[in-house]
Amino acid sequence: MNAFPTIFALSSGAPPSAIGVVRMSGPQARAALTALAGRLPEPRRASLVKLRDADGALLDEALALWFPGPNTATGEDLAELHCHGGRAVIAAVEAALAALPGLRRAEPGEFTRRAFANGRIDLAEAEGLADLLTAETELQRAAALANAGGALSRQVEDWRAHVLALSAEIEAVLDFSDEEDALDLPESFTWNIAALATALGEWLARPRSERLGEGFRVVLAGPPNAGKSTLFNALIESEAAITSPIAGTTRDVIERSVGIGGVPLTFVDTAGLRDGAVSDNIEAIGIDRARAELARADLVLWLGPEGEGPDGGWEIAAQADRSDFEGKATARFTVSATTGGGLGALKSALVDVARGALPKPGEAALNARQHVRLAETAEALAAAERLTDPLLIAEELRRARLALDRLIGRATTEDMLDTLFGRFCIGK
Repeated sequence: MNAFPTIFALSSGAPPSAIGVVRMSGPQARAALTALAGRLPEPRRASLVKLRDADGALLDEALALWFPGPNTATGEDLAELHCHGGRAVIAAVEAALAALPGLRRAEPGEFTRRAFANGRIDLAEAEGLADLLTAETELQRAAALANAGGALSRQVEDWRAHVLALSAEIEAVLDFSDEEDALDLPESFTWNIAALATALGEWLARPRSERLGEGFRVVLAGPPNAGKSTLFNALIESEAAITSPIAGTTRDVIERSVGIGGVPLTFVDTAGLRDGAVSDNIEAIGIDRARAELARADLVLWLGPEGEGPDGGWEIAAQADRSDFEGKATARFTVSATTGGGLGALKSALVDVARGALPKPGEAALNARQHVRLAETAEALAAAERLTDPLLIAEELRRARLALDRLIGRATTEDMLDTLFGRFCIGK
């Protein structure tokens, strides 16, 4: 623990604010707190102190908290100063800390990285915390909180224990393989490995956590002047797309991400689709991009002629307020973006279908890195299930354990850690 220098940073919001929390972590935290406060407060109890610099000048009157390691957030000695949140106050306190020997300003994510290095959290929990800091919707918050709280880590430890138990059975067979009463693998071994592989397969089939950040992708499509841009603006409650009675006003893809009912959705407005030659090269590019968006969509709202939309798309009868409006016999929804008619029902339905496609509220979800590691584990188990040679089975089980260790950070690389913790703000 003493190999690390002592770091400090403002861990609360940027000043000015009512309170500014300056955090210190490392072997010199005790000395630094004593130097500024004039005494060491009782552990884990807030104490009112007067903060002074090395010349004795009063900096602020603040609350000081002292947390002796290793049972702290970072696994090191930790101290916090709850100061008044003015810019000058925070700057003066930070300057006083920077002047002390053995202290330096923290880098982005360094407090969390120390928590990982000191075994206070594992890699999956750190990734969950990073997602929690960037969460913008209720679903994102709930999923990130589950991972940050160790839901995925506990599941991985359970899987690892099962793999270790399977490995122990293999080792027992290998230990007695030279004796006359050598035993074959018990029948339960095959059942157990198959059950574990099935459990992993169910997790791999879940929606990934990136879906929460990207949002459920809803593409509005149809021919020119079908009302796509007007409906798009109404759905996102913003005038993001230019609307006009002139055909072909929308030339490019416009997308906006919004949260509706705590669910992240990304709405995409596209250029009008039409067959035949297009004399305008820009419009042709827009049509190509629109067709590409149809392939990426989780759901297409089709505002064109009935029956001509993509498979699985929702037939939308738009512009219901117009005098020349023609409905659709199979319309999923009839709407008017101008009057708001039908919009509430459409939004509710979109939220419902998005909830089914995204990770469940509060359910731990795998990110891309975690998905790869769990897929490696499942692959190794599948290979072990097909084999009959105990030595080869033992090697596949070792490979499965290694993949699980990498998932929670028992075996990892510095480059990957730099990328992860670089996502955090300074002071976290």
